[in-house]
Order: sequence, then structure tokens, then C-alpha cells
Amino acid sequence: MNSSPEKIFLVGNPNVGKSVIFGYLTGSYATVSNYPGTTVELSRGKTMLQGNSCEVIDTPGVNSLIPMSEDEAVTRNILLEQKGIVIQVADAKNLARALPLTFQIMELKIPFVFVINMCDEAARSGIKINAKKLESLLGVPVLTTVATRGVGLAQLKEKISDAKLGQDTMRYSKTFGEAIAEIETELPKEMHGKRAVATMLLSQDRTVSDIIGKQLSKESREKIENVCRRIASSFAEPINFLMGRERSSQAQNFLNKVVTHQKPPRRLWGWLNSWTMHPLLGLVVLAAVLEAVYLFVGKFGAGTAVDFIETDIFGKYISPSAIWLVDKIFSIPHHHIVEEGMVAGDYVLQGQANVVVKFFHDAFVGPYGLVTMGLSYGLAIVLPIVTTFFIAFSLMEDSGYLPRLAVMVNRCFKWMGLNGKAVLPMVLGLGCDTMATLTTRILETKKQRVIVTLLLALAVPCSAQLGVLLGMFGRMPVWTFWVWFSVMMGVMFFVGFASNKILAGEPNAFVMEIPPLRMPQIGNVAKKTLSRLEWYVKEAIPLFLLGTFILFLLDAFHFLGAIQNAVSPIVVTVLGLPKEAANAFLIGFLRRDYGATGFFDMFTRGQLSVIQALVALVVITLFVPCVANIFMMVKEHGGRVALKMVCFIFPFAFLVGAVLNWIL
Repeated sequence: MNSSPEKIFLVGNPNVGKSVIFGYLTGSYATVSNYPGTTVELSRGKTMLQGNSCEVIDTPGVNSLIPMSEDEAVTRNILLEQKGIVIQVADAKNLARALPLTFQIMELKIPFVFVINMCDEAARSGIKINAKKLESLLGVPVLTTVATRGVGLAQLKEKISDAKLGQDTMRYSKTFGEAIAEIETELPKEMHGKRAVATMLLSQDRTVSDIIGKQLSKESREKIENVCRRIASSFAEPINFLMGRERSSQAQNFLNKVVTHQKPPRRLWGWLNSWTMHPLLGLVVLAAVLEAVYLFVGKFGAGTAVDFIETDIFGKYISPSAIWLVDKIFSIPHHHIVEEGMVAGDYVLQGQANVVVKFFHDAFVGPYGLVTMGLSYGLAIVLPIVTTFFIAFSLMEDSGYLPRLAVMVNRCFKWMGLNGKAVLPMVLGLGCDTMATLTTRILETKKQRVIVTLLLALAVPCSAQLGVLLGMFGRMPVWTFWVWFSVMMGVMFFVGFASNKILAGEPNAFVMEIPPLRMPQIGNVAKKTLSRLEWYVKEAIPLFLLGTFILFLLDAFHFLGAIQNAVSPIVVTVLGLPKEAANAFLIGFLRRDYGATGFFDMFTRGQLSVIQALVALVVITLFVPCVANIFMMVKEHGGRVALKMVCFIFPFAFLVGAVLNWIL
């Protein structure tokens, strides 16, 4: 293929570095996550090849083109329905998982380039790959890369124009081969990738029938169904499993010809690699990681950084300057004093203008002012906390530790009717519950997706909220964190276990690729942190200001006191909190992290005791999720299911808080 293609599809197993290559080709930054399941929706960008513009599409990670989940179906449908070339990205340490997918791409008759990524990690593991030999076996360009360091990516652009169909070397057993050929004769001659479609139909992939059904006559459909039934009745095991096993056997034959293994030296990093998933030592590593995050986020971020920005920057410069400027704009010189005048700073506000002037004055620099409260909360309190948390989260993400954490908790998740794959959205929820809800699409069953969505909304705090929580725990006794953590875990497993019993459905097997533990790349960590901070400034700060303005309006029109009195029986009597805590719960409807910030401010001012603060943090963590997350719940599961979840979460959060208050 000599001319520049109109479209390039990045295809590969989960966690092989497609997003890094996408970023290089397009100049766009896609989050580079060191665990599977990152790409659920398509990322699109443009690149220049031979002077022509070309669209690059980063598809969801797949293990097979016989889809077992929605993300695999997305990738398969794109390759069936759209024309272009494929860049298949493979993990150098696990070519055995990549090559079966390669054979399926060959059957589709799509020109492609084979990229062996993460070659540095393979070398450290004692794996040596003969790329030239593999190129001759596949019949397509093969190149080696270390995408995170940019090694080999310049050559990739040169190789794209050399993409080829490849040698369709996959040979199935006689029974399957004859059945595939028989099905092919019933497919339209002009159909793209006939052999692949025939293989999918024989594998009993019902989803492909929706794509090609209109192209077949009734007679052809009946003949194909008869072939599929005849073959299926000949075997006790599923045809898809048996054909997959034959592809894996063929892949192993290739590997024997191109891969050699040497025993790598055992280094400290290798010991850590095994310790992180050890049943006992893994808990020690986890405790050390949590302690490091606690010291960095809770002590440094919420202590040193917040005190400096809130006291020295906002307290001494920004807030006084804002008050002086607003007074200057809305006030009238002192010699204009009239009856019913009102003092504001060094000036006096006049007669009938008093109410209007006071309204605008307080809207900016009053007790619920956009500057004195909104920006102060968002920039002076939350920003330094979430910045340190984003750094800590990115370090864990880029090092490969997070999937190890998923393996450790996999056995516990089985009690909730979930497999280990469900851990991935839960871990992503620590970054953003809204995006994590979207990634529940990687789960195979509706039951699993509903349970995980409920648990995300209920007991998984997003990064902004978790940062504030850790910051607050940094100022409280250590035991309060472990009480909060135990309550969250207890609630999660209780609700998950109950949901598993109530909802119908069967669990699925857990299969997940574990990347090696690696030294985090400073460039990746910086990009992730800056990308998340950009999201925070664009998405969270405006909502902080909106929430502050809502509080201001409620106070200005004397509704705030009425709301406080209305919810006092719950907030004061049941939860044991001061009635002012109603403000934080009220604004928590907009964003839970803003509600947590309100409690942070109350605690630092001495308005909450340690026990009151603990109860408040438990309730606000279990509280109704942010507006964006609710919209995502509606999008993924429909309004009725989302409403049921919200109606359960709200009273349940206060019930747990009431029980904890009674115990303490």
C-alpha cells in the first residue's frame, strides 16, 4: 500500500500502549493508563502522512474479534464496516495473546502494520524477539518500539504506507475449515472480509448477523444456520472456545520460531514485582503505599500547602484586595452620608441604594461571596489537595501498581457477584466517578454494570473529594481514617452482596493482563497530573462558584435559615451535627467534594468536634453523587434505574451516619 490511507485504526489487546502511540501520531494527549480498560469510547485525531491529512482512531482494547463485551463489539464493527489500515500494537512480553488477534485481522483482509511495544520490559524479563523472522512469517511490516520513551515511533510513520494484507496463515482443523468454506459460499462475493465473517458466524457470534443480515437471502441464512447447528452439535464445548484454542496453538508455533527466553537477574524491582500480589506481603506493600499517600496528600497537601495558600496568599493578599476593590466599586465617599447609611469598609452606602449595593457587595465578598468563599474553597483549599492527590494517583497508575491492587481484591469481589474486571471501574472511580461509570461498559453483563454503577455512586469518592477527605484526616487522629475506611468497605460489600442476591444474572470468569512493575516516567506523570488539573479547573471550579452563588441567594432571600430549621431534626438530632452543617449537605447535591470542603472549613474553624467531623465525612462520602455522574447514570442505565439508585443512596447515607453517631 503506497498511498496515504484516509483512516488508521489503532487495534490491540488492553494495556499495550495504543494511547501513547495515538498521542504521538496526532499530537493529542490521551490518558496513558497502566492498566486495562482505559479506552472505552473512541479517541479520534489527525495526522499528516506524505503531505496528506489522515484520521487516526484509537479503538477499545480487545482480545478477540468475536466480541464478549460492548467494547470488543465496537472494535469489531469498525473493522467490518469502515475502510482503512490497522496498526496492531502488541505487548512484547505477551505475543501469545496478540497473535490470535493478528490472525483475525488477516482474515478480515485489512492491510496492517504490526508494532511490538514495551520491548524494554521484555528485555528485562529475558525475552528476545526476532522481529525480522516474525515479519517474514506474517508478511506485514513489523517494528519494535518503546512508546513511552518515543523509541521507534519515528519509523512507525514511515512504515504506515507499507501496510500489507499479510499472509493468511491460520489453518483450522478439517471440520472447521470445511464449515468456514461452506459458509463463505453463501456470503455475497463483494463482501469485505468474507473468511472473517464466516469464522464469526461459525463461532455463533449473533451480533455479526445484525450487520450482514440484510445482505443475505432467506435461503442463504437458513443454509448458514444449518451449518452452524451441525458443527455445534458435534462438540461438547463451545465452538468459539475450540476455534480460539486453535488460534492460540498456531500462535505458539510462531512464538517457538521467533522468541527466545533467558533467565533475568533477580533485582530489588523484581522482588517488589512479586511482593505486590503476595497474599500477605501485598498487604504490607499496600499499607506502605497508603501511608505514603497519607503523608503526601494529608500532611503536605492539606497541611503545609493549604495553610500557605489560604493564609499567606488568600488571607493576606487576594481576599483583602478583592474586598477593597468591591468596596471601591459599590461604595460612595464618606461625605455623602445620609440617613439609614450603611458602612462598608471605609465608605458609606446610601439610602435606597443600600439593599442593591449590599446584594452585589455580598455576592462577591460577603460570607457566601464568589471570591471570599467560592474561589477560596476551590483554589486555596481544594486545589493544593487535589494536586498532590493527582500526583500520587498518577505515580501509582504509571508504575503498574493499580492492577496488582485489583488482583488482591478480586476474591472479595466474587462475594458481590463480580469478577476482577469490575475492579477496574472502581479504581478509575478514584479519579472520576463519571468517567468510571462510562467504563462499566467493559463488563459483560447488565447485572455487573448496574452493581458497579451503584457502588461507584455510593462508596467510591472521586479524586477531588478523596483529596479533601485525606486532607481533613491529616488534621484528625489516625484512628478516624481507619473507621471511615472500614465503614466504606463494609457498606460496599453489604450493598454489593445484597444487590447480587436481588438482581438476576451469573458471574463471569476473571482474566486480566498484569503489566510488570515499572519505574514511573516523569513525563507521563506530569502529563496526567496537568490533564487532570485542567479538568478540575474547567469542570469543578465553575461548579464551586455556582454552588456558592446558590448558597448566597438562599441566604439573601432568607431561605437558608428555613432550610437549616427544616433539616435540623436530621442534621442535629440524628447525626449530632450543628445546624450549619446543612449548608454543606445542601451544596453536596451539586458536588460532593464541595460539601466535603465545607466540612473541612468548619473543622478548621473549630465548629466540628473530631467525632462530628467523622460522621459528616462518612455521610458526605455516601451522599448522592455529583450532577454529572447522575446524568451519566441516566445515559448508561435509563432514568428509572438512575432514580432508584438516587432514592436508595440518599436515605441510606443518613442511616449509616445515624448508626455511626449512635455508636460513637
